[in-house]
Amino acid sequence: QLVESGGGFVQPEGSLRLSCAASEFTLPKYAMGWFRQVPGKEREGLLCMDSSGATTNYAESVKGRFTISRDDANSMVYLQMNNLKPRDTSVYHCAAAPNVRCPSSVYGLSFWGEGTLVNVSS
Repeated sequence: QLVESGGGFVQPEGSLRLSCAASEFTLPKYAMGWFRQVPGKEREGLLCMDSSGATTNYAESVKGRFTISRDDANSMVYLQMNNLKPRDTSVYHCAAAPNVRCPSSVYGLSFWGEGTLVNVSS
């Protein structure tokens, strides 16, 4: 099970840190990632971190602004988002792949949480 938190309203150029609490599975055996999805639109992969700490970036639009991290001891995954833009408004989901390496695309992440809404507006 994955439960996201930390979303909300933020002004452009602001920052948010999303958290994901994982339970009922052994986090170190999974690659963990984040994607976002606006209802009615396709899923957009963001970042993935494998069990060794290596990161895969699925979206050029967030490079240099978003960072993924994980705390396996506490079964937590984080997404630090800086310099937010209105186009970042979306529902953000934490996701997992039953593999120590990140999949080549976001569709390789096999289960995810219900998401947390991020709204970037002035």
